[in-house]
Amino acid sequence: MIEMRIAGIALDAMTRSPIVLLKDSTERRALPIYIAQDQAKAIISALEKQAPPRPLTHDLMVNLLDAWEMSVERVIIHSLQDSTFYAILIVRKGEVKKEIDARPSDAIAIALRTNSPIWVMEEVVADASIPVDREADEEERQAFREFVSKLRPEDLIQRGGFSPGESTS
Repeated sequence: MIEMRIAGIALDAMTRSPIVLLKDSTERRALPIYIAQDQAKAIISALEKQAPPRPLTHDLMVNLLDAWEMSVERVIIHSLQDSTFYAILIVRKGEVKKEIDARPSDAIAIALRTNSPIWVMEEVVADASIPVDREADEEERQAFREFVSKLRPEDLIQRGGFSPGESTS
């Protein structure tokens, strides 16, 4: 899993639909997730630390968790199926931990309100992320190609910790 943070909310230039943008700690990959207008407002208000005069849905959820002495341990965006992201909230009360199915936008809005980390499965990042730093990616690819081009079979045997003819099982 890769821990990610909210980079902000953007609008799709064509559809004007809101997108929550998550970035990894290296800021090399960004994960865009299309969300509804209401979820965008909920995320923006949490990012800007705006307290509504009366609790909105995500605030109510956090209040319920607090009242029952439960905490959000983390949010996990675990899969992408047919262009739809799936997430869970990991909620804890004492030693008991539960996984609660949630839309990523709701999970993110709650994570922001509870200062909980947001994790994304590697497969989801691989399938849906966009490169942010293409130059760094190309440099990394070039360095790997150079490394592989200089690699000899003897190097693999030496690094593997066994000698030719020796069984590895």
